[in-house]
Amino acid sequence: MEGFGKQDSVLNSRKFFVILALLLYCTAAQQSPDEWFLRWPPPTTAVAYRTAQPPVIDGRTDDPVWTSAKWSEPFVDITGERSRAPWYATRMGMAWDDSALYIAAMMEEPHVWATLRQRDTVIFQNNDFEVFIDPDGDNHQYVEFEVNALNTVWDLKLEQPYRDGGRGNTKWNAEGLRTAVHIRGTMNEPADIDTSWSVEFAIPWKVFEDLTAAHVPPLPGNVWRVNFARVEWPVEIVGGSYRKPAKGEENWTWSPQGIVNMHQPERWGTVEFLEEGMTPEHPDVAMENARRAVMEVYHAQKQFFRMHRRWAYDTQELNAALSRPLNAFVRIEITEEGFVAILPLGSEPESDAVIVRQDSKISPSQLP
Repeated sequence: MEGFGKQDSVLNSRKFFVILALLLYCTAAQQSPDEWFLRWPPPTTAVAYRTAQPPVIDGRTDDPVWTSAKWSEPFVDITGERSRAPWYATRMGMAWDDSALYIAAMMEEPHVWATLRQRDTVIFQNNDFEVFIDPDGDNHQYVEFEVNALNTVWDLKLEQPYRDGGRGNTKWNAEGLRTAVHIRGTMNEPADIDTSWSVEFAIPWKVFEDLTAAHVPPLPGNVWRVNFARVEWPVEIVGGSYRKPAKGEENWTWSPQGIVNMHQPERWGTVEFLEEGMTPEHPDVAMENARRAVMEVYHAQKQFFRMHRRWAYDTQELNAALSRPLNAFVRIEITEEGFVAILPLGSEPESDAVIVRQDSKISPSQLP
């Protein structure tokens, strides 16, 4: 059996991070607020039904809970561009009970490989499956799980997104997390053709208790912010070994982000938790549009601050640098910490509102 050669050495790992940092810097420098806004697909929605019989966490998807689950449509490119459609199918399903959230994913793959065996290493250097969960959808206090085909796990918690100074807490471990992988083929064998690999998660609800003031476990009808991603390296076979391409990896997601960045939680999709037999609610389009409107102001403010070293006082000041206007009903208030952008949801003085701060924390709130 032959796997990877020396390209996964420590030196190349360091080189990888240097290149990644430069790419992220250049990408951020080249993107204007308009580009961020125009590349903002609507969120994908899903339902997770309560199960009376939890799955056996063995990586297989033949349990009754999965044969009856509502599986997703195939994943798309992270940008949402149809011209970049994935060449291998990926689907996911969810279920829940009073103990845990259950997630399964099925991934077509002719060459199943993995090299990383140590927990909390940077798993996306291998092909992997990733889960992102923000229970109350406020862009803060969210978790990420990554698993490769060796069932090596990277779990981390973020107080806030990287763009706002957040750092992934890799010392954090999801207590009670169970994962398993099943391979339909062989591992690290370039000479043959595999079929697929699948992964299962059982995430205990206690993992989320310190992330949200919302009810945990969720109540039927509750909606959480989630997304799922697959990192795929289009490897070549050279000299009987796999070789990763210099051009980098592909990123395929359940809900398209519009940009190549998973750590934009406002762009994730949603999952509604239901009892068996319940009918899903229609997505709250008005609330989603309001969230987007204040987040557009947030991004425009960040761009404005980089140019002028201060925050704009109103949307008119921001519009001067944009090719299309922001929502005129968003009110900006300058604070000691930075700013808040407020969009009332009604015309009455005490109407509910959607509010975002300079650190992108977003919340529905009642105006004083």
